[in-house]
Amino acid sequence: MSRLFAVHKNTVRNWLRQGLAPIDGQRPTVIRGVELRRFLIDRRASARQTCGPGRIYCLPCRAPKVPAGNMAECIAVGEATGTLQGICPDCDRMIYRRVNPQKLDMVRGELDVTVTQARPRIEETLRPNVNCDSAGGRDR
Repeated sequence: MSRLFAVHKNTVRNWLRQGLAPIDGQRPTVIRGVELRRFLIDRRASARQTCGPGRIYCLPCRAPKVPAGNMAECIAVGEATGTLQGICPDCDRMIYRRVNPQKLDMVRGELDVTVTQARPRIEETLRPNVNCDSAGGRDR
């Protein structure tokens, strides 16, 4: 099973200690697929934490956090897409949350949010760049 899921065999042993039920106590250890699915879904659900209003999930801390200084910036990429970003008060790393700028009031909570428009992206153009080398790598 460890090869099937690309996990170490000790991970499977830990799952068995945490409540994953084998078919019987015999070796090799055999587990029903339905039981494994139930176990992994329950395990993920128990670890899940929701981000309420005014909170952004910090990946390194593995917890929803109120950004430092109660401040965040919403960078609107499109009409319905944006990123709420701030600084984690505990680890001082950037934290991000995808938001709909039109529904920002539901996510904002007590945060002081500055809304900015994202910079335009680089696009394909038919006009050559004035800094391009038109000599094709030859010295002039």
